[in-house]
Amino acid sequence: MDDKTPVVIIGGGQSGLAAAAAGRRHGTDVVVLEVGDRPVGTWPAYYDSLTLLSPARYSALPGLEFPGDPDHHPHRDDVVAYLERYASTLGVPIRTGVEVEAVEHADSGFLVRTADGQSLPASGVVSAAGSRPVLPELAGQDTFRGELTHIADYRNVKPYVGRRVVVVGSGESAVQIAHELGDVADVTLTSRRPVRFLARHQRGQDVHHWSVTSGFDRLPPEWLAQVVPGRLVNDAGEYERALGDGRLERRAMFSALDGDAVVWADGTREHVDAVLLATGYAPRVDHLAGLGALDEHGLPLHSGGLSTTTPGLGYLGLEFQRSFASNTLRGVGRDAEYVMDAVAAYAGGAAAAVGLSSRGAARAR
Repeated sequence: MDDKTPVVIIGGGQSGLAAAAAGRRHGTDVVVLEVGDRPVGTWPAYYDSLTLLSPARYSALPGLEFPGDPDHHPHRDDVVAYLERYASTLGVPIRTGVEVEAVEHADSGFLVRTADGQSLPASGVVSAAGSRPVLPELAGQDTFRGELTHIADYRNVKPYVGRRVVVVGSGESAVQIAHELGDVADVTLTSRRPVRFLARHQRGQDVHHWSVTSGFDRLPPEWLAQVVPGRLVNDAGEYERALGDGRLERRAMFSALDGDAVVWADGTREHVDAVLLATGYAPRVDHLAGLGALDEHGLPLHSGGLSTTTPGLGYLGLEFQRSFASNTLRGVGRDAEYVMDAVAAYAGGAAAAVGLSSRGAARAR
């Protein structure tokens, strides 16, 4: 295998940039392919009021501190500027405006095919292409005459002023968006499970201080359900108070959509103008379908971010990939080192030494 053929990193957001930084430290030739016009991933597309849950001191990629007051919570645009600056320090080729359509096996290891007709040889591949919205099938949704959209398309409250809106979900984005919509619209938050809160400050410190210093950030996924069953919403107090005093209504999940209405679990109907789905995201990995690397649901077959079917293929940015903090700015660097160590070794012809067979990857955690 030609060790001058680069490892191709698909995606130039925080995960792809962390992979590029790890590759540089390994002395591995890499090239980053980013579909957007800047190496910032999907951050510019998030809603306008988004601020990080973690303070700046816990929101940095390896090798570059987040600027500003270490205790401030960076805004979406701060993160975009930070990622652009980070990319400029890497000294690796980053090609923007490149959409990857497929990855195939080849003599060089892999062949990466792009939408504009390029075919790029790769000695290894790291898929860090971000995520796609999960859109559940709701009873009666084909009859619904209102707006039915995922929060991936939500930007601000302006289109919803004076309207009746239902937000589906119990996670942080659902609660945040429902709360801000409550200032201009008639809003109900609906979910299958009650919302559970985690106080932002514990014993005089931001909760992320304890997450980092206690080692919780590094807990492997199989331990997390035992320690924290279910999702928690990080809250400075405003969201829980709003639910408690009725400024934000929460109801059990509706049973169906019907015409211009939702049908609640008790059978009552109510006119609704818009339903916003805060129903999560799944990895964007369609480009790997031809490798046989995905399961029947189109999700990666992997252990800790290393493919269990395809030597030389790694993943970054998967939720709970190796730990609680895997899909965060502060945590993805550790995963990047782990994945790039294995992929770079494979790219250099040392796959056997790092155990990238299905059996080896399964025990490599």
